Amino acid sequence: MSAPIEEFRFDGQPEALEALVAGARPRVIRGLVKHWPLVAMGRQSDQAFASHLIAHDNGTTVDALVMPPEADGVVGYRGDVEAFNFSHYKVTVTQVLQRLLASIDQDQAPGIALQSATIAACLPKLLAEHAVPMLDPAIPPRLWIGNRVTTPAHFDEYQNIACVVCGARRFTLFPPEQVRNLYVGPLDFAPTGAAISIARLDRPDDPRFPRLKLALEHALVAGLEPGDAIYIPPMWWHHVASLGKLNALVNYWWKPPQGKGLVPNTRLGGLLHAILLFKSLPEPERAAWRELLDYYVFGDDDPAAHLPEEKRGWLGELDAEQSMKLLERIRQYL
Repeated sequence: MSAPIEEFRFDGQPEALEALVAGARPRVIRGLVKHWPLVAMGRQSDQAFASHLIAHDNGTTVDALVMPPEADGVVGYRGDVEAFNFSHYKVTVTQVLQRLLASIDQDQAPGIALQSATIAACLPKLLAEHAVPMLDPAIPPRLWIGNRVTTPAHFDEYQNIACVVCGARRFTLFPPEQVRNLYVGPLDFAPTGAAISIARLDRPDDPRFPRLKLALEHALVAGLEPGDAIYIPPMWWHHVASLGKLNALVNYWWKPPQGKGLVPNTRLGGLLHAILLFKSLPEPERAAWRELLDYYVFGDDDPAAHLPEEKRGWLGELDAEQSMKLLERIRQYL
């Protein structure tokens, strides 16, 4: 029901990043960070890995989630989307690792996950020896640590390279058009900021989610070991299962240059605005606006091709001044 994710060979080629992201398809890069000291510690033992991080921890607090054993380590909701199934804490990297090591032999261990900790803030001395050659050094790496925790399918707006440094992880990816088959939870009540699928991939016969099987037919899957990495294009849904008693991942989010205009850092505001504007319209009006949006925004044809270049205005290439004028017009409409 699924297919393997294509693999990309990195041999230090200068144009590697351009080749990697070409086509906007996920790729696995085996051994991309196999030279990292963190990877060597992770291969040695869980204790060696934890001790190495603890020795470099500067005491800055990070975000961590703790789930009761009955949650099966799956980040999400209690009941019928009634509440989140975890408690949220501000702790140090050391405290998280100590808790993980203390529970490593428990049969019914709680799910524990340190999420998206900026390494520059909490483990800055690790930065020098843990770089990805093809990436801009200005892109901040983030650390994720936990036990057997699963993050359900969700998407990011950013380009993403994620590197496994301890334990193993299984990535299941879905192309953007599978959103209709993933049964996504509320946009305004999401466990970790991003809306997630509430259908469990390990329960494809759940009668509440009959279209999940359709999504699984389009799934791409890869298992990653320490030193391996994966490229996830923007807007691709990704389900991440941590398979070991101690797992760690370092990821890099970035956005490529967007041209001369002032492009907002997030597009989610545009989605939410569209929901407010168009969702409740009568169907004939919605259909008309769908045509306009396709013509002006999402279609392949240039809606200003028949206009003199100097008269294309907001339909042409936006520079900073034109972007500011457009933003001001949007404010007036709001």
